[in-house]
Amino acid sequence: MDFNLTEDQRIFAASVRRFAEENLAAGALKRAHTPGFPYDVAEMMAGQGLLGITIPERDGGQGGTLMDAVLAIEGVAAVCPRSADVVQAGNFGPIRTFAEYATPEQKARWLPDLLAGRNAISLGMSEPEAGSAATELRTTARLDGDHYVVNGSKVFGTHSAEASLYLIYLRFGPGIDGIGSVLIERGTPGFTVGQPSLFLNGEEWSALYFEECRVPKENLLLGPGGFKKQIAAFNAERVGNTARSLAVGRYAFERAKEHAETRRQFGRTLSEFQGIQWKFAEMALRLEAAQLLLYRAAVNADRGLPSPYETTLAKLACNEAGFHAANEAIQIMGGTGFSEESLVEYCMRRCRGWMIAGGSIEMMKNRLAEEVFGRRFSQRPPKPANPDEPRAAE
Repeated sequence: MDFNLTEDQRIFAASVRRFAEENLAAGALKRAHTPGFPYDVAEMMAGQGLLGITIPERDGGQGGTLMDAVLAIEGVAAVCPRSADVVQAGNFGPIRTFAEYATPEQKARWLPDLLAGRNAISLGMSEPEAGSAATELRTTARLDGDHYVVNGSKVFGTHSAEASLYLIYLRFGPGIDGIGSVLIERGTPGFTVGQPSLFLNGEEWSALYFEECRVPKENLLLGPGGFKKQIAAFNAERVGNTARSLAVGRYAFERAKEHAETRRQFGRTLSEFQGIQWKFAEMALRLEAAQLLLYRAAVNADRGLPSPYETTLAKLACNEAGFHAANEAIQIMGGTGFSEESLVEYCMRRCRGWMIAGGSIEMMKNRLAEEVFGRRFSQRPPKPANPDEPRAAE
């Protein structure tokens, strides 16, 4: 058992940090408060080989590991928290699912521009009536000749306001086995991207509307029965969410530490007050413990798709540790931390969003309880013994 990075990993992490300090430090504050996907940063990162780290070389990627991508997120976030989102977008989430299951023709058509940072892909999963209960989605697809006709809507999609390609979860038929996905390009007739809404994390997301939207059959990603594969790949997205939560929390921790070492009150620095010292001790404990869980999930995932149990533990721990660190950093820094002239308040808002996105912390606890007891716990009300008998809630 070795808790140290390999020599190659240390060299890679150091090179990413140098790149971030040389190219991203100067505009970090402005970038954090500018909505929209930073395509300029994406193209710069593509040139550095930071997009497609986890994608095989045969598909145009770097052929690296999830752990490499985690190190890239950490190195970038330590300098520019906002730019870590670009590393996430180029290695985790929908691009990872796409690279895992797309046909060679689909990869040839869309992957080059995604890996070059010229385009972005957005996931359409959540719906107005299907958030944590993802299998209750109502967006449908019916086959009509050489096209699937899609009807429905999606909400809360990262990069939905500016993406060019959308990976849409939808229903081909009843039940879980009727769920699959298609790829839909912006501008497809019948597909409307709604007006952007600004969220607490500083991002703008758009609702997506499909009205008799005709999607070519060759845009099918995973047909009926594909839901379980999609959710398995979704665990990789959780590693990206988890890594950013921890890295952004660490950024806030470091800024608060610098402040505590220089800010003087009552004739001494803040770091000399025991109450402040205990805050840092608690933050360090949570961040270090969460990092071990993150690294375990990422390293073990490199033998295949991530373990649901390990990624769930890591996401819960990093979501809570990152938010705790950012929130405490604001308290330690007072008005300075609360101001938009500091990135600490931005870190707090970002970490708060990740406690919802990618599976809420409550759902993570439900999943962990199922592992502990070795059984499923349905969140739905029990079915009545008599099919004609109404449920108690009704």
